[in-house]
Amino acid sequence: MPKAVALLLLNWNTPTYTANCIRSLTTHCDPSLFDIIIADNGSTDGSLEILNAQFPDLIFLDNKENLGFAEGNNRALNYSITNGYAYSLVINNDTEVDEDIVTALHQHLSAHPEAAAAQPAIYWMHKRNSLWNGNGRFNPLSGKVWSNIAPAKKGVQVIKADWLTGCCMLIRNSVLINTGLFNKQFFLYYEDVELSFRLGAAGYQLHYLPETKMYHEAGASSQVASSEKEGTLSPVIHYYVCRNQIWLLRKYATPLFYPFIILCRSPYYISLLIYFLLKGKRKKAGHLLNGIKDGFFTPEKVIWPALTKYTTANP
Repeated sequence: MPKAVALLLLNWNTPTYTANCIRSLTTHCDPSLFDIIIADNGSTDGSLEILNAQFPDLIFLDNKENLGFAEGNNRALNYSITNGYAYSLVINNDTEVDEDIVTALHQHLSAHPEAAAAQPAIYWMHKRNSLWNGNGRFNPLSGKVWSNIAPAKKGVQVIKADWLTGCCMLIRNSVLINTGLFNKQFFLYYEDVELSFRLGAAGYQLHYLPETKMYHEAGASSQVASSEKEGTLSPVIHYYVCRNQIWLLRKYATPLFYPFIILCRSPYYISLLIYFLLKGKRKKAGHLLNGIKDGFFTPEKVIWPALTKYTTANP
């Protein structure tokens, strides 16, 4: 019999973060409850060899190329379901814990069959009293997607969320078999929100557990070599954030309010574009413009194909 939880770590050229995350999890969480599966997204820095040498007893998947967060995790999710795990814990490799979050999340979902997935409160790694991600909210009238990082009232153990973050979410595999996995067209960013909306549309609740906590470095894989920098983040990040946000709103916002949504969102993109141009960050400006273009004009049949579902045919 497999353990209850497959704990999925996606690595891309960040073996030090992954190793620190693994040590944190194995130190503070009950190892009888989970197996760790490391999916490597075509790292070019010897990550697989480095991690395999340090943790030879873990399970390694070689994706052989950078499939993005969505499809990279889908490969691991397929492994989890194929091998009979009841739950999959998708967790960013630039995170650490100081308590047994696996047991807490597992016990919660076991006691709440109405919930498809659950996430803990996620604090900043270096500001451990400040929330990075809390209760995920969505307003279909204004198109606003945000995380409510206000502290929950003392004693509140569960809050119904509109979406959960892929930084750390425990998902019921039986639900994924029916709803599909992450939409690989999103590649990076907002794929967790889109999956959350599908889980909700299938009739399930999404639970945020404010008294269960972990810590996040945030953006480790988004850093680039100094020769490619226009700041601290890769310019292409702005493409995916912009494009995918527009894709999400095209499907899930209220159509009657599209003009209002465009009116609300336009000043942000215009000011960001002007800032990039004034600062000479032409790569970022170009990626932002391409993100806007592809966000509005990519055909729906390309964005929303038959979604990736569990299949033993996938590696």
